[in-house]
Amino acid sequence: MKRILVTGGAGFIGANFINNILNKRDDVEIVNLDKLTYAGNLENLKPSEDKKNYHFVNGDITNSELINYLFQKYKIEYVINFAAESHVDRSILGSQIFYHTNVIGTNVLLEASRRFDVKKFLQVSTDEVYGSLGPTGLFREDTPLSPNSPYSSSKAAADMMVNAFYHTYGMPVVTTRCSNNYGPLQFPEKLIPLMTLNVLSGKKLPVYGDGLNVRDWIYVIDHNEAVELVFENGREGEVYNIGASQEMTNIEIVKLILNALGKTEDLIEYVKDRPGHDRRYAIDSSKIQNELGWKPKFKFEEAIQKTITWYLENKNWWERILSGEYQKYYNNLYGNR
Repeated sequence: MKRILVTGGAGFIGANFINNILNKRDDVEIVNLDKLTYAGNLENLKPSEDKKNYHFVNGDITNSELINYLFQKYKIEYVINFAAESHVDRSILGSQIFYHTNVIGTNVLLEASRRFDVKKFLQVSTDEVYGSLGPTGLFREDTPLSPNSPYSSSKAAADMMVNAFYHTYGMPVVTTRCSNNYGPLQFPEKLIPLMTLNVLSGKKLPVYGDGLNVRDWIYVIDHNEAVELVFENGREGEVYNIGASQEMTNIEIVKLILNALGKTEDLIEYVKDRPGHDRRYAIDSSKIQNELGWKPKFKFEEAIQKTITWYLENKNWWERILSGEYQKYYNNLYGNR
């Protein structure tokens, strides 16, 4: 039985990871540590909450006393760090919480992991640490880090710290850097759920600038299967880029969503671009494909339809988020924050 501390497991990617891995494996015991900020939702984990090999702890990764207690109580052997403040727009409005969580929190986890001799520490990161690409080229693992937002710079700092712990202490670490995720359970502030729910609510669809910013999109299940593979077989000290080679402009995605829901483009509203908006991201994932045999299973056209259908069929889930009702579920358990 592998005893794994998963941080940020009540968020979009982390919850999908936990539900997926516990659905198919009984050789892991997962301790899910999540602060339950606005983007954390315990309702995301209903498929897992009654499993004997799953434990939820409400807490902050920057709390070193709590982290040490969890390592001792659950005899943690592995760490997968999903926990992060991750929304670029919010980082522009206020950067301090991003550095506190993403940098200090990662350091607290690394120090505890070193103290308790973990067998592997997996840092889940982002392609945004590489900065912005021109019309051509791809991000490789050896692309210099050049972050342009408070969010991406905090993730880059955390990645560098993870690498430092490998070189200084010989800690068994590995880092994954993924492109833009989409799929079930994604918080409505992100592009695809935001546009989908705006259409369903009869609202305008705000598009930054000219809408031609390009992202490499990957279905969350493909991402998490790659994370699991790196967790099991990734080489210590290495970085693995995870991408599906499915580049789309923002406006293409918005129009696709409108078309899928039978609405016209007059709902589109172009708005002032956000500061420092990176033009293009694109991932070269040949390393993980060649070394570990991973490749994405889902094509964008198929998975975006699955995603839209999920939001159509789970109206209660997103209505509870939009109303704030979802937070009452855990406020009753853990107190108002």
